[in-house]
Amino acid sequence: MKVLLVVAVALVTYLWLSGPASVGQLNADDSYYYPGYTIASLESFRISGRVLSVHTYNSGREAELSPLDIALGWGGMADLGNINQLELAQRNRWLYWKAQRLPMPRAELVASMANIHIIPADAAVVAQLADLPVGVMVELHGDLVEARGEDGWRWRSSLSRTDTGAKSCELLLLRKVVFIS
Repeated sequence: MKVLLVVAVALVTYLWLSGPASVGQLNADDSYYYPGYTIASLESFRISGRVLSVHTYNSGREAELSPLDIALGWGGMADLGNINQLELAQRNRWLYWKAQRLPMPRAELVASMANIHIIPADAAVVAQLADLPVGVMVELHGDLVEARGEDGWRWRSSLSRTDTGAKSCELLLLRKVVFIS
C-alpha cells in the first residue's frame, strides 16, 4: 500500500512539475508578487524535519499559489518508530492522522508535525520539490506569509506551533530546501 502511495505521489508531482510553474518576484518593499497576488512576509521561518507526506493540488484558488502541501514531522515525529505507528493522509489542505496506540503524548505529537502549504519562491525551488521523497530529512527556509488577491481575497499563515484545527497550517513562501543526510 505504501509503495502504491509513493508511486501515486511521484506521478502527480511529475505531472505538476512538468507544466509551466508560476513563480513571482521580490518587490523593493520586501513583499513578494505572484500574478494577481501580493504576498507579505509575517516572519522568517526555518525548520528541520522528516517529510511525512506530500500532496499536490491543481484546482481551487489556493492551488494557484500553493500547488503542494508538505506534512513535516520534527522531534519525536521525525522518529521512524513513531511515524510507523500512525496512519497519515493529506486531503483538502488538511493532514489527518490516526493511531491504534499513540507513540507519544497527544499534545507532543500534535506540536511535532504540521501540514505546510508551499508557495515555491522560484523555479529552483520547484526543481528541488521534484526530488522531495517521503521519508527524507529536510530543512525548509522561507517566510510565513499572508497572500492577498487583487479582489480582496486573503490567505494567512498560522504563526503558532501549538494551534490546531482551521487556520492552523503554515503558509510558507519556500525559498530553499536543504536535504539533510
